[in-house]
Amino acid sequence: MTETTKINPADIEAKFRDIQGQVDNVTGDGKKKAAIGGSVLAVILLLIIYTLGRSAGKKKSSVIEIRRI
Repeated sequence: MTETTKINPADIEAKFRDIQGQVDNVTGDGKKKAAIGGSVLAVILLLIIYTLGRSAGKKKSSVIEIRRI
C-alpha cells in the first residue's frame, strides 16, 4: 500500500510559487512578442498612410501661376 503524507501550508505555498514563476515566464515572452509586433504594425501603417497621403495630395493640388503686371 502507499503511504499518505499530510499536506502542510509550506507545500501549498511552494507549489503556488512554482506555478506563478511559470506564468510569469509565459506572460513575459508574450508581452515581448506583442510589443515587437505592435511596433512593426505601427511602422507599416504609417508608411501606408504616408504614401496614400502623397498620392492624394498630388491629385488634388493645383498649380498657381503668378505673373507680374
